[in-house]
Order: sequence, then C-alpha cells, then structure tokens
Amino acid sequence: MKCPKCNFEQADQNTECAGCGIIFEKYRKYRSAISDSKTADTKNNQENDRIGAWMVNALFYVKPDVNLLTFGIRVLFFLVILIWGLKFIFTPLETNYTGQSIWHLINLPFHEAGHIIFRPLGSFMTSLGGSLTQVLMPLICMATFVIKSRDGFAASFALWWTGENFMDLAPYINDARSLSLPLLGGNTGRTSPYGFHDWEFILKESGLIRYDHVLANFSYKFGTILMIISFLWGGYILFKYCRNLIRKTKKD
Repeated sequence: MKCPKCNFEQADQNTECAGCGIIFEKYRKYRSAISDSKTADTKNNQENDRIGAWMVNALFYVKPDVNLLTFGIRVLFFLVILIWGLKFIFTPLETNYTGQSIWHLINLPFHEAGHIIFRPLGSFMTSLGGSLTQVLMPLICMATFVIKSRDGFAASFALWWTGENFMDLAPYINDARSLSLPLLGGNTGRTSPYGFHDWEFILKESGLIRYDHVLANFSYKFGTILMIISFLWGGYILFKYCRNLIRKTKKD
C-alpha cells in the first residue's frame, strides 16, 4: 500500500506509516472531516447565493407588462416625494419642519398606539414604544411590499417614510432638556408631569439626557440617509419600468 499522505510504499497490514509516521485511521478520519466540512461550506454558499439572488430579485422586481398610465403616475409621485424629501433634508431639525408637516399627523396615531401596545412592558417601554411603533410601521409596510406584493417602487416609498419618521422624531429628542415643544393636548414638557414627554423620560431614566442633541442629530442624519437610499431605489425601479416600456413600444 501507499501512504495517503506521503505515498511511501509499505506493507498492507501497517497501521502507522513507516515514512512519515501518521496513523492511518486517524488520518482518514481527519481527511473525511475536512471533506465533510468542504461539502457543508459548498452547500451553505449555494444556499446563500440563492437567498441573495432572491433578495435582489424581490427588491428590484419589475413586472414585464408596463402600463403607460401607471408609469406616469409613479413618475409624478416620485417627483413629489423627491422634492418633499429634499425639503426635509435641507431644513435644519431645529426648525421642527417635520413636526409641522402633514406627515407628523400621519405618524401620530401610530406613535400613540405604540404607547398602548408596549404598556404591559412597563413605564420605560411605554414611553419608548411610541417612537418604536412609529418607525416599525413603515418598515412592516416595506417588508410586505417586497415579500408579498413584489412591488419595489412601493417598498422604496415605505423606506422614504421610515426615513421621514426618524427625522420627525429628531426635534422631539432634541427637546428632551429644553421641553419647549408643544405636545399632544397643547402642553409642553415644562408644564406636563414627569413622564409625559417621552424623550425626557427615556433619556433621564437611561442616564443619557446630556446626549439629547447628539441623538437627535443622529436620528435626523440617519433619516436623511434612508431617504437618499429610497430615491436611488425608487429611481432605479422607474428606470427599469421605462426600459421595459420602450421595449414594448418597439415591439408594437
């Protein structure tokens, strides 16, 4: 027989190589373990490739049949949220422009519902739950559009809405010490009992009250990034629709 490692020829009954000294049984188990590991890695890589391909297809899927009217409406809608989003991005958070826009009124019911949903988890999560639900709602919509509806354009708008929510929360976080913003019911943080102003309570209870401006700016900038990504995402989807529309027109 030949040694499986060094190819040294020796008697068949040997259990240990006379050339390199390996024990054949242990070496075979070692090689078998490596082979099994490589097979598992290959399967994992193939599975990851399939998941990656599915995600790309889901995020950027465009129906081959393009309706000119639908395409035109989507282009118009995209221009509206683009201009609106740029207004949000280039307006400083200190102006509370997001809090004075109609989107704040759209977000408010989800915010208040979050306080009720998270109430069983205690006072801290009750306060935090409003902001969490406000952000989670558009994310749930985005996941639904991607997975169930396979509508990347609608999902890109949901991402825009998520970014707007982060920007909407920024002035509230920024107000945690000054307590001057008007709250629900017409009160301010200064005239309300402790715990009524969500972010005063959250940051004081967590010992982060001195970082209110830092966290507010982070929330605003993160929302800005999400909006920019949504512009690129939605714009690319519209480009694919336009390309399919041109192809359809040429065929006809």
